[in-house]
Amino acid sequence: MDIIKIKDTSNKLYYIGGIVRDFLLNRQSIDIDITYVGNAIDYCAQFGKVLQINPDFGTIKVLVDGQEVDFASTRTEKYDKKGHLPQVDKIGVSLQEDVLRRDFTINALAMSVSTGEIVDYAGGLEDLKNGVLRVLHDESFIDDPTRIIRGLKFAMRFGFEPDEHTKKLQDEYLANINYDMSYSRVKKELVETFERRGEMTKSLQWAYERFINDKIYKLVTDKEVKLPEVNIEKLIMDYPVEHQWIVFAGTVKDLSRLPLTKPEQKILEDIPSIDLKTDFDIYKAFTNINRESILLYAILHNEKAVRHYFDDLAKIKISITGDDLKALGIPPSPQYSDCFDFILKHKLAEPAMSLEQEIQLVKQFFNI
Repeated sequence: MDIIKIKDTSNKLYYIGGIVRDFLLNRQSIDIDITYVGNAIDYCAQFGKVLQINPDFGTIKVLVDGQEVDFASTRTEKYDKKGHLPQVDKIGVSLQEDVLRRDFTINALAMSVSTGEIVDYAGGLEDLKNGVLRVLHDESFIDDPTRIIRGLKFAMRFGFEPDEHTKKLQDEYLANINYDMSYSRVKKELVETFERRGEMTKSLQWAYERFINDKIYKLVTDKEVKLPEVNIEKLIMDYPVEHQWIVFAGTVKDLSRLPLTKPEQKILEDIPSIDLKTDFDIYKAFTNINRESILLYAILHNEKAVRHYFDDLAKIKISITGDDLKALGIPPSPQYSDCFDFILKHKLAEPAMSLEQEIQLVKQFFNI
């Protein structure tokens, strides 16, 4: 692995976590985590221009040959409040103590920056070989429930499965959830899982079905959720959206615990709640709302209506404007809107209608 050039005479710098896992799986990694066995702030400042220091966490950002590199001190953590962010307990601990605070054994591997030696204290190499997701201790999900969603993400990305004991611990937690948890972290993991694009062993639809069937959704809501009949991934492929995660997550209906942005909240609020039957009703309901809201209507209510809208109705526009009405001697009034709706109903039935035909409908509407 030759990601950055660092001459480490101490032999105490290690790539750690996802980057080592991905290297051993011959996969591209977006994470470069480097840990120093000791206090990274004291040691790693020598490698370049110091950009940022966080003494509480023992981390330092350094500009190394034009590349920003984050170095972390080895540390232990404690969960003063289960389900919330941990607190740093000690800084400068052994490498073994540092890796054993992590989520799964496959993410507890380390590789020496200077020699390339793999260090495995938790059996991660064997689990990597066998495609197994294994937690490092029995309170792993109690400490951090978002590890359950992270496990789903790794299962989708690599095709790995939790070992029997890990699955048992997961099921036990999901049957007795402590809802006092960090929902910003829950949202972050949901976004990372359902926005994922690129190389994956399993499909997003597979991950979503497991999210529902294994009751992982219960981290979000205590209400019961059934698996929809719609293939959500195919729907999104046919009609792409900017925020696909909320199309998956929004199917649980109750996202009130998540820290949603105003635009995300509006997506949920704008989902039509009525049964849309006519082309006019469908057109009017969908024209001015986000595509995410429309797709959620498809999943929760009527996929056929949504596909009809995108495939047939959305491109239909009336040609006549308010200026045309004024030119006919019709003064501006609230009736303009009713007139446009009247024309739209006819144009949805006859999309090839010309402007001249629309003008005739205006005269019919106003009896002129």
